[in-house]
Amino acid sequence: MRVAVFASGSGSNFEAIAEACRTNMLPGVEIALVVCDKPDAKVLTRAERHQIPTFTFNPKEYASKEEFETVIKNELMKLDVSLVVLAGYMRLIGSVLLEEYGGRMINLHPSLLPSFPGKDAIGQAIRYGVKVTGVTVHYVDEGMDTGPIIAQEPVLVSDTDTVESLGQRIHSVEHQLLVEVIKQLSATTASV
Repeated sequence: MRVAVFASGSGSNFEAIAEACRTNMLPGVEIALVVCDKPDAKVLTRAERHQIPTFTFNPKEYASKEEFETVIKNELMKLDVSLVVLAGYMRLIGSVLLEEYGGRMINLHPSLLPSFPGKDAIGQAIRYGVKVTGVTVHYVDEGMDTGPIIAQEPVLVSDTDTVESLGQRIHSVEHQLLVEVIKQLSATTASV
């Protein structure tokens, strides 16, 4: 199964997937491309270290979302990508990519959806005072973190947690859960 990872930041979840591929924890899975909308994002350095091709774009250089998504779609199709993984990609996906990859695109989110969708989910959990938050992997639809849930893992919140301390524990769970979901989807695809 050829995977494209979309990321906008440091790429720690990309790193978890790449390491799982390297150590054969994801047999038959290959990261074909990293797609990034921030030319200075650390994920690009990580991809280079793993010798994985990247496609970087600046959305402001395109007339519309449809235009840059068409370019991305063409890149994905050239590489025969069958699964798109949004791992810290901070843009809503539009109709061009959803028409081609709907049902084959997953997102990782640092909360137990439907609680705390959108940006700053960890900060929202801290401010709200919840005792349990977590991680969700879900299929992508046209909404913000509204697609069908594939898997969730709870993370306890202590009274002394900060955004940073809770974030570290959540990221650790994200890395494991995302790899597990990709493994399941790969096994399902292989048996079809």
